[in-house]
Amino acid sequence: MTKPSEIKLLGAPASPFVNRVQFVLNLKSIEYEFIHENLASKSELLLTSNPVYTKVPVLFHGNKTPIPESLIIIEYLDEIEPDVHRILPTDPSHRAENRFWANYIDTKFFPLYEELRMTPDKEGKEAIKKQIIEVSQLLEDTFVKFSNGKPYFGGDDVGYLDVVLGCFLAWTKFVEKHNDMKVFDEVRTPKLVEWVKRIWSHEAIKIDVPSNETLVSFYMMLQIHKPPRAA
Repeated sequence: MTKPSEIKLLGAPASPFVNRVQFVLNLKSIEYEFIHENLASKSELLLTSNPVYTKVPVLFHGNKTPIPESLIIIEYLDEIEPDVHRILPTDPSHRAENRFWANYIDTKFFPLYEELRMTPDKEGKEAIKKQIIEVSQLLEDTFVKFSNGKPYFGGDDVGYLDVVLGCFLAWTKFVEKHNDMKVFDEVRTPKLVEWVKRIWSHEAIKIDVPSNETLVSFYMMLQIHKPPRAA
């Protein structure tokens, strides 16, 4: 069992990539110290602990080498605490499938929100909205396959893809509100609509879902500084 003082997480509360690590720490009941990072003026700690990408999150575990990149951190936590709320499935084939869809979510789904933000014209925005809808329907099919009739991607409880996609739900709500659209709805994605409700109410997740005020402040910072995304 890890000692509380051993784990520290460097991050920004509005970053979904930081949030997903927080979710896993909570699921595994790992106590940790949260170190707030100002992405508008990056600290020396961030620059030295993740000099290649200079992005959050970064996990510190005692005197070990700092660990960047959210998906790498999640797998690390799963390996050091394998007996408490396993995140990835034990079967190698199933783990590979989970990693494939995690990569898809991070590289094909969430970046569309940034494209929507950066696109100035209405016609361009409508085209991106259409892409988001298409991806959401694919994710609905993926949920049906992975959940196999159970409440979560991970089955009976939150698993890898639940935290990977779930960390984007606060920003999804933000995007919906400011772009007059629904990413997930009862007609196109009924299973995911129910899943969203379960994720929002999960004790290990709801405590670290960023507030709308936090997202607005972060969004305004992005508009001014346009820093590289978190990982």
